[in-house]
Amino acid sequence: MICAIVATIFLSTSAGHTWESHYAITGRAPFNQPEYYPIQQTLSGELYRPVGDWVGRLILPDPQAAESDWVWMQVYHAPAAAADLIGQKIRLEWSQDAAVQKYVAAVTQSVKFTPAVEANLGTTGNLYPERLNGRARVGPLQAIAGARPKDDVIVSLTKANRPRLASYNVLQIEAEPRLETGRYYTLVKILGTVKSNPPKFVPTACPGQSPCPSELFQVQHYNNATGQFDGIKEIVRIPQQPVDGFGVYASTPRELEISPAGSAGWYLYGAQDKTGLFTVQAIKPRSLFQLQPQQVLFEQAQGLDLISYQNWKDTDQKKGTIETRLVDTTAKTSEDAIAGWQAGDRALVMHLFGGRGGRSGEGAMMGTVTGHFSYGIAEVVRDPFTQELQFDLNYQQVYATNIEGFIAGTNTWTNYMGNLQRGWMGTRPVSDVLVKLDAIAQDYDFGGTRLSPLTELDRQLSIITARYRTGDGTGAANVTPATSCVQDSNQALFLTIQQIRETVEASPAIQQWWSSHPADPTVKRFERLIALGEDLQTQLIPLGIVRPDWQTNAAILSGASTEQREFSRTAPDGTQNVVSALASWRTILPRQAQDDLSVLFLKHGAQLWFLRTNQVGGNNPDITPIAPTQAFGLWTLPGTEIPIVSVLFTRVFGAVKLPNQWEWNVTLWALLGYSLVALPLGFALRFLQFKPWRTVRWQYLIAAIRWCFLPAVVEEFIFRVLLLPSPRAAVTEQIWFIWAIAGLILFVAFYPFKAITLQKTGNPCFFNPVFLILVGWLGVACTITYLLTGSLLAITLLHGVVFLVWITLLGGAEKLNQKPQKPQLSAM
Repeated sequence: MICAIVATIFLSTSAGHTWESHYAITGRAPFNQPEYYPIQQTLSGELYRPVGDWVGRLILPDPQAAESDWVWMQVYHAPAAAADLIGQKIRLEWSQDAAVQKYVAAVTQSVKFTPAVEANLGTTGNLYPERLNGRARVGPLQAIAGARPKDDVIVSLTKANRPRLASYNVLQIEAEPRLETGRYYTLVKILGTVKSNPPKFVPTACPGQSPCPSELFQVQHYNNATGQFDGIKEIVRIPQQPVDGFGVYASTPRELEISPAGSAGWYLYGAQDKTGLFTVQAIKPRSLFQLQPQQVLFEQAQGLDLISYQNWKDTDQKKGTIETRLVDTTAKTSEDAIAGWQAGDRALVMHLFGGRGGRSGEGAMMGTVTGHFSYGIAEVVRDPFTQELQFDLNYQQVYATNIEGFIAGTNTWTNYMGNLQRGWMGTRPVSDVLVKLDAIAQDYDFGGTRLSPLTELDRQLSIITARYRTGDGTGAANVTPATSCVQDSNQALFLTIQQIRETVEASPAIQQWWSSHPADPTVKRFERLIALGEDLQTQLIPLGIVRPDWQTNAAILSGASTEQREFSRTAPDGTQNVVSALASWRTILPRQAQDDLSVLFLKHGAQLWFLRTNQVGGNNPDITPIAPTQAFGLWTLPGTEIPIVSVLFTRVFGAVKLPNQWEWNVTLWALLGYSLVALPLGFALRFLQFKPWRTVRWQYLIAAIRWCFLPAVVEEFIFRVLLLPSPRAAVTEQIWFIWAIAGLILFVAFYPFKAITLQKTGNPCFFNPVFLILVGWLGVACTITYLLTGSLLAITLLHGVVFLVWITLLGGAEKLNQKPQKPQLSAM
């Protein structure tokens, strides 16, 4: 998101200047071109392993031959039974399974660039899928293969079927290919640079001072027999990437051998060049993925503090480092917490990256560093080199049109983060939060009918990313407040909740099994999923109003319709875009989304594993990591680190919502509870008397507004909304109630103060102990209502109705010396 915004502003303000994409600039380096690496590789099978069973390069077929969604794939690696296909160009197509074909139909679009996109071609630096322009019925496979100007997209296939009766070489798949970097990988310890003589492998340009370091490194392979890095030594090449159009190097090998991130070794991804030299295309620090957190936290308060503060604390001072923390409020020891993660376990990934400072940095906009958000899925796997348990991360990147060459879709961590040409590991701070919660991570089996929340989310995201690749047929997927990585990723989450709920409610088989197994653990777990879904829905639609475009897209994103339908998007500018963005304002900014959702999952009992990197890899002295912020997060209270504007902004917007039916019921029960105490007490102490206020009818309306509801909204806004943390804030219940008590004291004390300053007609009534007791009890009722609803409207009505009844029916007008002919403003 931040890249698209910065690029849009930076490039669009340079009228008359033609910008070249970073993809084109860095792609001129020979080592960034597929043909640099021969098909046949002679790497040792003991030291190197393929990145997947099936690995290859996608090639876009001619328009005339593309009668359906298929592409060519040049095979780089295949299982032993299909080794004869290595080096061949085979046809890659979709399985004929009905569910797969429904997905393909839902996202197939004819591509016709809009006039705005046509005008931007070759001028803004953005990569548009030009080879797809004018094609009819472009499916998800062709959208991947044609996303860049060249056929250089490398993929791996998780499952592929080779039909026996096919008259030509063909592979059929059921899931979208994973975008990969490199063909093989190995685990090594980097010992140091090797002098290059002649200086063929010494770059002429690099970050930092001259001379540039050699690109040749001596590495020592991991020895499986000893469990140490005492294996074979070898020389590899880790190339210096060219500087991009913004003057930034995506990666550098400078001082890589002393990087603290490499303490447990590095995974190197790449292939041999034509001389047999292994050339690295991506790197991955082993320590980040080991199930060995640097810190384990057991208290919810510690987890909330980590989410809101510690996770990004002093980011600019932690360059080059890795931080891993595990939050588990159910475990007693670190060993127990780690043991809760076993091979095959899956977790939801919430990805967030921040900004880039330094001489080659970016500027913040209105005190805000936006960043980028995406979802993904992590699985605990056994590493083939070390046999230890590790995390395998794959992102579902909802990625807008960009200048680097990123493609929306399923990206391996290596391709998106570790890629030396365009990956973010070396230039941005990153936080990946892994959410392990049985309600979402485990499948449901209702008597043979299976449901999987993570699989459903993955499917919804696949549909959105496929649409993003072609801009839903327009040629561009642009970032706006209402349509962005974070908004549309969470649109998929919202629709996943809807889809699972509707599936259960509409299935007679599930309903029958449910009724006959009410105490089954699966039912209890699904009930927790329902509760989580309700909270998530409140989070994603905070105003209580579902965005119209989300409603319209439900049929498309659920795959319920195979008709050719246009994906609903709000206009890129104007009132509609702003209104739609506000309807889902909690997911406008990536940091807000990750923090809020982390808090929500933690409060529902999830284990959270935080993986943090801070510009990891070689040392680029020209950049520094900058933490992403919530809205106006850089504007802090003088002398503190408290982002006061951001805090108030969140509290105010969080309280502007339309209560749902349950929240209206809470408000009515609060009014009833207040009445059951206040009325008997007030009458018993002779403070309340049935004395209807006699006046003309129109004055009742004026009284309701001026005496009751206007003061009520002001006072509730101050003493509840501004003063108290939002009910969804990252604070413990104890801290929240401490603030609530402080707010009650101030609320009650405000009335005597008001009687001697703002509303002298309240003297002596506002000093009456009975009045203050009733006001305090009203404050309790409003505080509880606010805690349960989070709605300013609900507590305003509760407050206003109480004072309206008191003034018009129970003697309040007389006590305030109000005369029917001249109703005065009374700030109650």
